[in-house]
Amino acid sequence: MRKVPQQARSRAMVERIVEAARIVLVRDGYESFTTNRVADEAEVSPGSLYQYFPDKSALVTVVMDRWSAEISDRVAASLAASGPVDVKDPGTVRAIADALLTAIEADAGLLRIVWEELPAVRHRAAQHALEQRVRELLAVYLAAAGATSVDPAARAWVIVMAVENVAVRWVLDQPPISREALLDEFSALAGGLGARSR
Repeated sequence: MRKVPQQARSRAMVERIVEAARIVLVRDGYESFTTNRVADEAEVSPGSLYQYFPDKSALVTVVMDRWSAEISDRVAASLAASGPVDVKDPGTVRAIADALLTAIEADAGLLRIVWEELPAVRHRAAQHALEQRVRELLAVYLAAAGATSVDPAARAWVIVMAVENVAVRWVLDQPPISREALLDEFSALAGGLGARSR
């Protein structure tokens, strides 16, 4: 079990260790990620690291939890800035897709580790937690739009799963498709969803 720091100095050390863990994870990959490399990067002794993180798994868990929260926060901020939600407007899905795309592009290196290197159990848990946060957020926005003919939870699931999976592959694979073309395709998808709800 991870020790929770109480003093400001200890909290600062933990922050330094977590940031170093993120750097090492992206730079070296999951297989080469070790607590000793993290301690070196953070410029702390392995003993100091072990006071707060008992093993590699505990460090990776904290990095993944923070990364998921950062993406959720970025999506929430983008949605709030985009104004009122209209489920029949393809521009709404474009804004949602743009928010998700911007959020996952912000740390493509860590995204690659999560999707391609983490053990399946850890990857699936992190992916599902993130999807659930974004779906819940989007469902609230859709419900606020007041469209009675649309089930906000179902619509949120479809939009998030479609956008997330395509956006992740676009960021990681870097196909010869421009960002604008990708967002146009998401808008076209939204047009199909909107037509169904009329």
